[in-house]
Amino acid sequence: MALKFKYKSKEEIPAEHLPFYAEREGVWQLDADGVADKAKLDEFRNNNVTLLKQLDDFKNRFEGIDPDEVRKLAEEKRKLEETQQLKAGELEKVVENRIKGLKADWEKQVVTLTSEREALNSRLTAIQIDQGVITAATKRGLRPTAITDITSRARTVFKLLNGAPKAFEADGQTVRYGKDGVTPMTLDEWVDSQVSEAPHLFESNAGSGAASNGSGGVGNRSVKNPFRKESWNLTEQMKLQKTDPNLAARMKAAA
Repeated sequence: MALKFKYKSKEEIPAEHLPFYAEREGVWQLDADGVADKAKLDEFRNNNVTLLKQLDDFKNRFEGIDPDEVRKLAEEKRKLEETQQLKAGELEKVVENRIKGLKADWEKQVVTLTSEREALNSRLTAIQIDQGVITAATKRGLRPTAITDITSRARTVFKLLNGAPKAFEADGQTVRYGKDGVTPMTLDEWVDSQVSEAPHLFESNAGSGAASNGSGGVGNRSVKNPFRKESWNLTEQMKLQKTDPNLAARMKAAA
């Protein structure tokens, strides 16, 4: 007996065949590599047939037409119209039409250049900001599953300015300064702040024992201990106890 590809409900599947099925998109489908839903294959095939027909219709419609020749004829027609307008004393109309044409071409070029610039800026952002943050955070024990989270956070703070990441406050205009209060915050400094502000993004160092100078015993990561007198922070304590109880216990013991 051949296995059926899909069942609407689990109850319809013969008990001896149940291990071979998995629930997907509200139905139970045969869990096998290389198997595709016939309905989807038919839809794909029909779409291809429709596209091929449209392509054939397009080819038949413009068969024998040379695009370069069409552009040449259009240019000759424009020049002829201008000549007739000039003979009729309509110089202003000729100038106006030329300006409109130049303006339309210029606007198209602006749209193209803007799109290319945005695409380039997006790629540069991924390289300069995302990779920079990931590199710095990885050294501090970034969890592999937190990459998307930390890069998303970084993009709310850093912008590319003259090709380099620069930190800004929430308004997007005011420069955010680093520890010295003079120079803009660096990617490394920002990542250091995330270790304490968002500890759930980083691996806890279970082998770490005593802490030093405000550290909560997290290896080579510099983290303010919210349980110590000089850095007491009840909000951070509760957040830490919720996200990483083991780290919270070590910090509390070290305080």
